[in-house]
Order: sequence, then C-alpha cells, then structure tokens
Amino acid sequence: MARANLSTQVIVATAADLADAEGFEQVTLSAVARRLRVQTASLYNHVRDRAELFAGIHELALDELADRMGAAVAGRAGRDALVGLAEAQRAYARESPGRWAALQQQATPTTVGSPGARRVAELTLAVLRGYDLPEAELVHVTRFVGATVNGFLALERSGGFGHRTPAPDASWQRTLTALDAIVRAWPTSDEGTS
Repeated sequence: MARANLSTQVIVATAADLADAEGFEQVTLSAVARRLRVQTASLYNHVRDRAELFAGIHELALDELADRMGAAVAGRAGRDALVGLAEAQRAYARESPGRWAALQQQATPTTVGSPGARRVAELTLAVLRGYDLPEAELVHVTRFVGATVNGFLALERSGGFGHRTPAPDASWQRTLTALDAIVRAWPTSDEGTS
C-alpha cells in the first residue's frame, strides 16, 4: 500500500538522495520505490518514467544550486562574485555528487525553462555583466566559464588530480585567478574566427 504522503516532490527528493548516496546511474524507479517502501507501480501515479524522474532531479538540483549561487554572489562584484559563483558550484558538486551528475545531463525543454534554470542563468549573467562585457559576448563567456569550472570539477571528481602534488586546491585557486584574468581581457571582436 502506498504511503499517504507520496507525491512527485517526495519521489524526486528520494531519487536525488539515492543519486547522492549510490550514484546517479543507480537511480531507477524500482530503487526509489524500495527506498520509499512502496510498490514501483505506485510511483507511476506521480512520475511517468525514468526520464521524467531524471528531469525532476535535474530541476531540483538547479533550484538548489541557484540558491547556493545567489547566496555566494550577494553583495559581490567582479572577481569576488566570479569566485563566489565557482566556489558555490564546487561545494555543491562535492556535497551532492548525484545531484551534480544530474546537472551534467542534457536538459529537457521543460528543464531549460524551469525557474531554477532561469535563476542560474540570470545569476551567471549578472556576475559577468560586472565585467563590463559587450552583451553579444556574454554567451561566449558563459560557455567558457562553465566549461572551465565543469572541466576542473569533472577531473577532480574522477581522481585525475590525485597523483601529483600540490593538492588540487592550489590549482583551483590558480584556475580562479586565471579565469578572472581571461574574462577581464576577453576578446570582443570576431577577428580570427570562422
């Protein structure tokens, strides 16, 4: 018999916790049902399939990350805001690895238009606008910052930095300094591009 408090939100939160504890790839409807102590069929009243469950985790993670990013950049500008933005992402990736993995999946059109996705985009753009970049360059800079942060975090999470000294934290600080310098010196012409 299904628990009285079973809802889409409860199912998605349980799936997100499972992703953090066991790994994103371990999230299945049957595994979530076991955690909730219900029959798998009970979940279908609230989520259509595994893809919808994954989209729900993605949206939950976007909401949580937006909250973290907002707190990290509040009252800051320039390098301080950029560092706050990146540090919020690194902390979230470390504390919620399954949710972070959900953020690395291709977003559905619904997820792209979700409030959390809009807030993450708005916060990122607000930080980058503090660098006085032309509006036409913001997409390029956003992609560059995202690729740099996500690339570092992916290598760190996979153990790619664990075989050498100094510790990855020293490299992370240098990465943030370099990121700020590159964004400040961002090329604003299409020279040399095709």
